Amino acid sequence: MEISELKAKFFTLLREDVEFRYAVAGLLGLEEILRRLDRNETELVRLREDFNKMREDFNRKAEEDSKRFAAIEAEIARLREDMIAGFKRYDEELARLRADMIEGFKRHDEELAKLREDMIAGFKRYDEELARLRADMIEGFKRHDEELAKLREDMIAGFKRYDEELARLRADMIEGFNLLRRHIDALGARWGLLSEQAFKEGLRSLIEKEFGFKVEKWVRWDSEGYVHGHPSDVDVDIAVHNERIILIEIKSHAGRSDVSTFKRKAEFYERVEGRKPDRLIIVTPYADENALETAKQLQIEVYTGV
Repeated sequence: MEISELKAKFFTLLREDVEFRYAVAGLLGLEEILRRLDRNETELVRLREDFNKMREDFNRKAEEDSKRFAAIEAEIARLREDMIAGFKRYDEELARLRADMIEGFKRHDEELAKLREDMIAGFKRYDEELARLRADMIEGFKRHDEELAKLREDMIAGFKRYDEELARLRADMIEGFNLLRRHIDALGARWGLLSEQAFKEGLRSLIEKEFGFKVEKWVRWDSEGYVHGHPSDVDVDIAVHNERIILIEIKSHAGRSDVSTFKRKAEFYERVEGRKPDRLIIVTPYADENALETAKQLQIEVYTGV
């Protein structure tokens, strides 16, 4: 039988014979399975080879890691020994430091105790010295208080003497002015027989005699006309007593204008000499009320018998 016939017969059986068809199908499936198994076995062999290789690599790495771990453990053991030795050295050093510290504290405590004793002794000496100084100070203050009390008594007694002397001087001055006033009255009574110049000379002589003043004539040229309103000579009598400057104006009759003119003379004197007169005095046998009021306002003393 030829192959073509065999194939035709085979296909006919497959179409017509169910059991044959199932049998062939089973055979065909087993072959595929066997083929797959062959492929899987090849793959498994390759996987086993890879696994064996991985196991060899793992074993080799595990052996290397074991060696490294052994080296690390040996290093750790050496480090532990070094650490224990270091701690031992530190413990010994700390023990020595503690002993030195205790010894140092002991020395410091002893030194502090000696310093405290010296300090207490020093404070005691200072307290004693301060007590002596306080006693000396109190004694000195007591002496000073007594001396000040004596000085105060002497000062009060001195002031009392000066007050009494000033009172006597004031009484003498008043008596002198009263005497001067009486002389002025006498001169005024004889005014009709004396000239203006003779009257002034007479009063000037009386002032020098009764008060001991040195009376001089002061004359300066007033180019600006400050005193009289036009350029002219300005003259005024000056009495010097105990370094005090007294300007004296002697008039046979004093009115308000005479007082104002005398005040301008005093101001002119101050401008020229650079010194303000200590007193301003007008001596006259007669001064009207306006003159007296103006003199009071200008702080000018007026001596008159009227």
